[in-house]
Amino acid sequence: MNKNRLEAFSDGVMAIIITIMVLELKVPHGTELKDIQPLVPTFFAYVLSFIYVGIYWNNHHHLFQSVSHVNGAILWANLFLLFCLSLLPFATGWMGENHLDELPVFLYGLVLFMACIAWWILVEIIIREKSNSKTAEKLKCDPKIRESAAIYLVATIVALFFPIVSCVIYALVALLWFIPDKRMEKAVKEVSGEEE
Repeated sequence: MNKNRLEAFSDGVMAIIITIMVLELKVPHGTELKDIQPLVPTFFAYVLSFIYVGIYWNNHHHLFQSVSHVNGAILWANLFLLFCLSLLPFATGWMGENHLDELPVFLYGLVLFMACIAWWILVEIIIREKSNSKTAEKLKCDPKIRESAAIYLVATIVALFFPIVSCVIYALVALLWFIPDKRMEKAVKEVSGEEE
């Protein structure tokens, strides 16, 4: 099966996720700076989640450059990733509305951890399906996924005691992923015979 429908569907779902999150930003009932202050945690949560969705969208695009056809396993793994990401608007809204309190920050971290695991599963299935390709060889060497999952798990537990520390950790992991995996572009160019 051609990958185009999977990519178009994924793009659409991620666009809807971002739209739902921005709708959670409520307009203040006043025109002074003090009227905006209660919205700062909500805005922080939105910006962080927007960055995360952008990171997943960007890396998803890079990952699927190496895939020409998809099968049922890839479709289901991709759907699991989208399910995890679709929980972000709820977790983002709850975290922001409750001013970065312990349990909402814990749930937010749990959603990030689940999305990381879903990404890992998707990558592993693609590696398995492309086991003889240069792209699969390049993907096998990435410790960033495992490290991110471990960091999310620790930060999620820390959220029950120090939620602000967890939010900082979540932001730092986002920085780790901000630049897309250049190995994918390199592998795609090598396979297609293009020069760097």
